[in-house]
Amino acid sequence: MPKFIKRALLLLVAAAMLPASLYGCTGGTEPSQSPAASAQSGELPPEGNSVTVGIAQDLSNLDPQLAATAGIREVLFNIFEGLVKASPDGSLTPAVASDYEISEDRKTYTFTLREGVTFHSGEAVTVEDVVYSLKRCAGSENDGKPLVSAFSAVESIEAPDGRHVVITLKEPGLEFFNALTAPIIPEGSGPTITQTMTGTGPFRFVSYTPQDSLVAEKYDGYWDQEKAAKLDKVTFKIVPDVNAMVIGLKGGTLDLVVHLPNNLEGEVKDQFTIHRDTMKLVQALYLNNAVEPFDNELVRQAMYYAIDVDAIIDFVCGGAGVATGTSMYPAQKKYFMPELAQRYGQDVEKAKELLAQAGYPDGFEMTITAPSNYAQHMDTAQVIIEQLKAVGITAQLIPVEWSAWVSDVYKGRDYHSTVCSIAADDMTAREMLIRYTSGHDKNFIAFSDEEYDEAVAGALAATDEEEQTRLYKRAEEILNERAASLWIQDLCDLAVVNPKLDGFTFYPTYVIDMSSVYYK
Repeated sequence: MPKFIKRALLLLVAAAMLPASLYGCTGGTEPSQSPAASAQSGELPPEGNSVTVGIAQDLSNLDPQLAATAGIREVLFNIFEGLVKASPDGSLTPAVASDYEISEDRKTYTFTLREGVTFHSGEAVTVEDVVYSLKRCAGSENDGKPLVSAFSAVESIEAPDGRHVVITLKEPGLEFFNALTAPIIPEGSGPTITQTMTGTGPFRFVSYTPQDSLVAEKYDGYWDQEKAAKLDKVTFKIVPDVNAMVIGLKGGTLDLVVHLPNNLEGEVKDQFTIHRDTMKLVQALYLNNAVEPFDNELVRQAMYYAIDVDAIIDFVCGGAGVATGTSMYPAQKKYFMPELAQRYGQDVEKAKELLAQAGYPDGFEMTITAPSNYAQHMDTAQVIIEQLKAVGITAQLIPVEWSAWVSDVYKGRDYHSTVCSIAADDMTAREMLIRYTSGHDKNFIAFSDEEYDEAVAGALAATDEEEQTRLYKRAEEILNERAASLWIQDLCDLAVVNPKLDGFTFYPTYVIDMSSVYYK
């Protein structure tokens, strides 16, 4: 049994005897938004102008248009850019494009390419590169199946001249603009992009060693010199064990760790600067609706009544996580419905009643698979296991390595339940909700509901923003009512930073932006 599991079990007992305030997060340090003079003078700090960032998972697929997991995308954010890119305030700003126009009917998007943008090879970005990249997203190299789901709405992609690209949609698209963060890559590079990793971002790819690290260096030819990288080199070091993360921080081999579990703050707070936020994702006990007994709605609802979400948040995040109740996180303010987190309060008797109605008066046995490299998920699973015992459900934790989780759980659907988190590439509801429509390739919980499908389809086709939002919210309500899974929280997020560094900032999407980080 991993060390942090033993710790979790001990703390679970202690949590019942100690006030929750002992686990709370207090106000954090605000990051500076402007580089220090020393960082711009060319004078390097004694240790060199480089940083090592600890990340929990290996980078299983480096194709920027195919990256399936948030942990990969947050790293590649530094290397690749789209026509537009995300900003810390949640807005999208022009990147490879300098300007754009959207037709009144929202079917035609015209982009003007920015002058002076080059790939890390030094070659100028052309309209041919952009058209190729967008067509690849739309499925030109995938037998017509879009690599980016939003591109299923695309009718045509054309370049009328050497500076403009026109995207025409089949139907008006209220959210399509957000999909244009999709990375621009050199024309014809699809088959080799995972080797060349040629983008336009502030850092250029240097090397990748599986199970060890990805190294990136400052790209001197970056088009926006005001926002060019301040660091010369960033190494993303893969450290799957949380205890090794702490050792690396304290020993000086790691300079920055994002997503450190809340209960480890005490071990590093005296030596490091701590930044606090939420992770911008939805943690849940995801249930495989295709297998017994989770194909029974009453069973799923019973399990929701059996767990105490507030107790989970207190234990895992010291009360600093935010209960969700559905597949949407608070930063998505337009769509977030905090009231859904109140539908299922812990009610053991109600849970037993529903289990009896479902044909399981004595409960049942189940497994919870969790990626062992994420202590927050392992700890959450342990708390849930203890809570389910009260209604006769015996759950066994199965820790697996990240690669096994991706292949067996997410792709293979070979599991009962799993604790993990889902993030979105952008601030739209589409990414978080379309995945649960019947037969969708990202629907790893195998949820199928006609009313839900109709609500999402209606939202996707809507031409009125208010109507679209209403339909998306109805879809959220259905997920909650049907207890498609047990939505728990947007986890608390701790960024632990070397005190010699400044400029780190959280985004409303799940990314690590190293371009703003600098030595004081």
